Amino acid sequence: MRQGKQYSPQTLSLHEIVLTDYELAKRIGRGETASIGPLYERHQPKVYSLCLRMTGNTAEAEDLTQEVFIQLLTKVGSFRGESQFTTWLYRFTTNHVLMYFRRASRRRERFPYLADEISTVAQLSFKFGKQALDRLALETALAKLPPGSREVFIKFDIEGFNHEEIAHLFGCSVGNSKSQLHKARRKLREQLNWI
Repeated sequence: MRQGKQYSPQTLSLHEIVLTDYELAKRIGRGETASIGPLYERHQPKVYSLCLRMTGNTAEAEDLTQEVFIQLLTKVGSFRGESQFTTWLYRFTTNHVLMYFRRASRRRERFPYLADEISTVAQLSFKFGKQALDRLALETALAKLPPGSREVFIKFDIEGFNHEEIAHLFGCSVGNSKSQLHKARRKLREQLNWI
C-alpha cells in the first residue's frame, strides 16, 4: 500500500498550510493584512453573487464586493467563531449593501435637485422603466424594515431558502422565522400600498 508524503512541521511552507477562516480572521484582526488574500479567494464568488442579487447591477455588485473585503480588514476581528464564517460574512455583506442603499437614499433626500439630472442621464444611458422604479421602491421599503424581518424576507422570498434553513442560519426557531416573514410582508404591503 502506497502512503502519502509525510511532512514534519519544519518542512511545510506557510503557503502549504491551509488555515481555517477563523484562523485567517484572527490573523487579520492582529494586523496581518496579507491573510485577506485567502479569504478573498474562498469567498469572493459568494459575496459577489449576494451583492448582485441585492442590487441587480453588475457594476454596483463588483464595487460593493471590493468594499466588503476592504471593510473586512478592520471588522473581521469581531468574528468570534461562534457561528460559521460564511454565516457571519453573509450578514456582514447584507448589512453593507443595505447601508449602501441607505446612503443612496440620503443623497437623494439631501440633494433633490440632482435627482432630476441623474434621472435624465439614466434615461439616456439605460432603459429606466417601471420595473426599475418598483425595484427602487422595494429596496427603500426593505431598508426600513427591522433587521430580523428584513433578513428573513430576503432569505425566504428573494433567495429561496426554506424556514428550516433560515432557522439554522440565524439560530432561531422555525416559528420565529415564519413570524418575522409575516411581519416583513405586512410592513412592506403597508409601505408600498400593495393589495
